[in-house]
Amino acid sequence: MRTALLQSSGRPGSTAENLKVLDEAAGRAAAAGAGLLVAPEMFLTGYAIGDDIARLAEPADGDAADAIAETATRHGLAIAYGYPERSADQVFNSAQLISADGTRLANYRKTHLFGCFEHDHFTPGEQPVVQAELGGLTVGLIICYDVEFPENVRAHALAGTDLLLVPTAQMHPFQFVAESLVPVRAFENQMYVAYVNRVGREGDFDFVGLSTLAGPDGVARSRAGRGEELVLADVDPAFLAVSREANPYLTDRRPGLYGSLA
Repeated sequence: MRTALLQSSGRPGSTAENLKVLDEAAGRAAAAGAGLLVAPEMFLTGYAIGDDIARLAEPADGDAADAIAETATRHGLAIAYGYPERSADQVFNSAQLISADGTRLANYRKTHLFGCFEHDHFTPGEQPVVQAELGGLTVGLIICYDVEFPENVRAHALAGTDLLLVPTAQMHPFQFVAESLVPVRAFENQMYVAYVNRVGREGDFDFVGLSTLAGPDGVARSRAGRGEELVLADVDPAFLAVSREANPYLTDRRPGLYGSLA
C-alpha cells in the first residue's frame, strides 16, 4: 500500500484552513497512487495554540470528521490525522483513521502526555492498542511521545500490527527520535512505522520535520527534510512476511523473564 506522509503544520488556529490543506494533499497523494495519507499530531487545529485547543476541540464524529470523510471519499484514499477530541468535559490529544469510503475505522487517544503543555491541556487516554484493517494490513495508531516507550510499540507488535501510524509534533533538540529511534522500533518489532511530523516554529516549539516511513529491516523507505513536504513510500506485506521469518524476535521472546518490567 502506497502511503503518503504530509509533513506540515498547516495553519495553526484555523480548522477550516487545515481542512483545505489536507484536501489539497489528499489530491496529490491520490494522484501519486497512495491508498493512505497520514497527517501530523494535532493537524486539524495546530499544536501550540494554548486555550484554543479546548475551544476548537470536536467529538470524534464531529463536523471536521465529516469533512475529512468527504475528502477521503472524493479522492479515494484513507486519511489519518491528529486533532483535539472533545468528550464531555475532557479533551484528548487524538488521532483518527477514516477509510476511503468515509468510514471512521479507528480513534486513538494519546496515552503518554509530554511536558507541562500537554498535561495542562489534555487528559491521557487509557487504551494502548487501537487497530483497524486497511488494504490487507493491520494498521495501528499511537501519537508522538508514545513511540518513545518500547512497551507501547511491542504491545502493537504482539497484537499483530503491520503498519504503525505515528502522527507527531517532534521538536528540537529531539530529532534523534526520527533519525534513529523510529527505524529501530520498526526493526525490533518487525513492522512498518510511519512517523509524520510538524515542521517549523510554532509558539515556543521548533518542529524538526524529518518524517519517515521505516521498514521492518530498520531502513527508512522515505524521509522528509526540514520543510513542508509530501513524501511517499510503499508498505509491502510480502517483504514484511519475509523479514519476520528472518528476524523472529516475537517468537524468540521469553515473557516469563520479563515480569519485573510491569
